[in-house]
Amino acid sequence: MPGSLSAAPQSADAAALSSLAARAIRWQTVHGRNSLPWQNTRDPYRVWLSEVMLQQTQVATVVSYFSRFVKRLPDVAALAAADVDEVLALWSGLGYYSRARNLHRCAVEVVTTWGGEFPRSAEALVTLPGIGRSTAAAIAALCFGERVAILDANVRRVLSRVLAFDADLATQAGQRALWAAATELLPQRDLKRAMPRYTQAMMDIGATVCAVGQPACGACPLAELCRARQSGSAESFPRITRKNKRSAQSVWLLWAHTRDEAVWLDRRPPVGVWGGLYCLPWFHSRDDLIASLPKRHHSALRDLVAFRHVLTHKDLHLHPVRLLLGGDALASISGRWFGAGQWPGLGLPAPVRALLQG
Repeated sequence: MPGSLSAAPQSADAAALSSLAARAIRWQTVHGRNSLPWQNTRDPYRVWLSEVMLQQTQVATVVSYFSRFVKRLPDVAALAAADVDEVLALWSGLGYYSRARNLHRCAVEVVTTWGGEFPRSAEALVTLPGIGRSTAAAIAALCFGERVAILDANVRRVLSRVLAFDADLATQAGQRALWAAATELLPQRDLKRAMPRYTQAMMDIGATVCAVGQPACGACPLAELCRARQSGSAESFPRITRKNKRSAQSVWLLWAHTRDEAVWLDRRPPVGVWGGLYCLPWFHSRDDLIASLPKRHHSALRDLVAFRHVLTHKDLHLHPVRLLLGGDALASISGRWFGAGQWPGLGLPAPVRALLQG
């Protein structure tokens, strides 16, 4: 029945479900992902960084960002000492820029409060800026072997299908029940070895086998246990009734530059789209853009081809308007000039960087 918590390991198939951890661990050893740059380490800095980067971002995208980030900032002390603008520049293009700001805040707190060492329990880790319950559990399980469950989007999908979990995960009650079921299924013995392997296995199964649309059940180590597969209803799980509605917004960007490629940039507000990044001045209409400039500049404005930039829940329709200037300050528009050797090192939104470089 809808909302029933039939997910918990119980009754006839409780014994079968008790083998879930062992099956996952065996599979991961042979078939899982074992060569990613943040694997084969129990360094909490690298595990934490990868977990944050992988939120809402594909592995293929993260690999190059991760390598570049740790080359420049190899440990938590280096990150804490860095300027937040440098962190945002290294993050530029990954999106969800609050993650980068929270990374910096978290690093500072680890250094100042924890003596430069990450706390070793999920309970303590979750108190740090930007670290939620699942990320805290991933660090604690992968680095310290703590018996705690992760429940990111991939693992949530795997367990919802294996357990035919029909409670609504848009509700707090549904989430609590799935966390409880996930915890009950964790390995019981040899945790220092088993928890890192099991945790990685569940992430790998969700990312490479138990796909959103067409799960590869024939390749899944948990297929024999999967209640959703048995009923032919895998694609019905997880059950989440609340859907985020997409919106659209049109934005006009003033690309004011000099002949030597200095660019006028302003910092975006800390909250909202591209929060805290440097950006071309942003206007809600072309009329607003024109009104912000002295009349002597109006005839020099050149409209470029508009393009769409897709965010998670919003489409931005960007209208760049180019203006060549001699280097005089734009007194009526906040911001300042950044030279050709300066702006590439700033934290810029990916479409703005592409526009300036192209």
